[in-house]
Amino acid sequence: MAQQLVGSRKQRNLRTICSEVLLLLVSAFVLSLAFPGFATKNGLGFLAFVALIPVFVVIHRTTWAWTPFYGFFFGFMYYLFFNYWLKAFHPLAILIVPIIKGGEMLLLFPCLKAADKWFKKYGFLVQAVVWTAYSYLSQSWFAGYPYGTIAYALWQYLPLIQIASVTGIWGINFMMVLPQAFLAVPLAKKGRIRDHIVAEKVSCIVYAVLAAVCVLFGIITMHQCRTAPLERTWRVATVQHNANSWVGGYTTYKRNFNNLRKMSLEAMEQKPDMLVWSETAFVPSVAWHESYPSDPNTSALVEEFTAFGKSLSVPLLTGNPEGVLDDPTKPAILEDGSWNRKDYNTVIMFENGEIKGTYRKQHLVPFTEHFPYQKQMPHLYALLKANDYHWWEKGTESVVFETDDGIKFSTPICFEDVYGDINAAFVRNGADVLINMTNDNWSQSVASEMQHMAMAVFRSVENRRTMVRGTNSGMTCVITPEGKVVDPMEPFKAGWHVYEVPVYNQGFTFYTRHGDYFARIMVLLSALCLLSGAVVRVKNRKKEV
Repeated sequence: MAQQLVGSRKQRNLRTICSEVLLLLVSAFVLSLAFPGFATKNGLGFLAFVALIPVFVVIHRTTWAWTPFYGFFFGFMYYLFFNYWLKAFHPLAILIVPIIKGGEMLLLFPCLKAADKWFKKYGFLVQAVVWTAYSYLSQSWFAGYPYGTIAYALWQYLPLIQIASVTGIWGINFMMVLPQAFLAVPLAKKGRIRDHIVAEKVSCIVYAVLAAVCVLFGIITMHQCRTAPLERTWRVATVQHNANSWVGGYTTYKRNFNNLRKMSLEAMEQKPDMLVWSETAFVPSVAWHESYPSDPNTSALVEEFTAFGKSLSVPLLTGNPEGVLDDPTKPAILEDGSWNRKDYNTVIMFENGEIKGTYRKQHLVPFTEHFPYQKQMPHLYALLKANDYHWWEKGTESVVFETDDGIKFSTPICFEDVYGDINAAFVRNGADVLINMTNDNWSQSVASEMQHMAMAVFRSVENRRTMVRGTNSGMTCVITPEGKVVDPMEPFKAGWHVYEVPVYNQGFTFYTRHGDYFARIMVLLSALCLLSGAVVRVKNRKKEV
């Protein structure tokens, strides 16, 4: 009899574990479908309003011991589904990113369990606060990675995302997670959702009012954006040359330049005010080869490029690596034959026959462009170097360019347009337009490019500034201050397009002025709630003893 009882418990536990794993797997898959991906080009954003319910059901039902394992499993599987295109970047990338995100959620899930156990009545509210705090912290460290943050699934639902001009994406994130944590409670207890809503009608009314305010704010502000006084229309020609970013060498650089020049001259017939190429569209480094010429062919190519840029009647904006002396007290070539050189990922602007300005990328891609732990992790550093990863130096200034006709703009490079604080700093410094210079060609995936563009939508909304995306292979487009994507070019196809870019100066939004204050409040509240909950629990245990 005892053996049968033990056997039934083992069977029941196995059944429970399998059902919880299945729920997490379903949740991860459904959440990935909310974003642009392998199933749909634009994503099914509405799924993000329900995709996390199974996660909170599992957290409510399961034991403390299982929460870290479940957290890692959910994070790993979600990013495996969501970022499947990373396999084109490097065979290890499709594992490294899910492992990192799984590691983050390994820490998150016990915190969500604590919120559920220690705050019985309002555990769902604390869970929403904790999840929002996690979303912010997960993109704030060295390997921070904003892709997959739940708010970005709503990039097409413009009335719902206008509140980002006040709270950034964090207010949206909170409003999306809160009802899912709330609805998970009766589902986990196998109760009736209607009875739970009636019992918690005050909470439901408060949430309904907040949601209505967000929607009303969105409708009003979208109307204001569309009727705001237009300073001027700026004609910007973007050239999308669709070159393989993994291929280098003089022959490739020459071919790319010839294609860029040919399409630029075609675009010039439409009389644009500005020509925009993409990130690192022209290689080699103009700065280095003008100062320290070595190879005759390369130097001649640089001279040909600069002559073209200086000959144009309109400004030319392009990505170009900037090579400078690593040690200014030593020559370009050291005694051992190595180069005394360091490089920045930069944007340069030609106007009136000269290079008028330079911007150096501030936020570098972890592991591939930047790795600050050479001393602490020498073996990993050596492995990365062996795989021919190229290290860039970090820029430090939020540069604002200005054309002779008075247009002020800044140029977030590549995935700098997925960080709200970076773009808000550009606008605070005076940028009236944001021009994102991106090269996502390496992904060979429309889903990758769409996910990137979807996040860029929020930068326009947060700051009420038009964004031009000048890309190698997509998604080249204009994004209006209310977040509307205008005339995206066909991805992975060479061509050019002249955009009528609306230039506004609507002042600074609350988010532009104060940045990620809402997220920082969520971090503080999470720490206070979890700490106070732990203290109360310890005191109660002492009383029981």
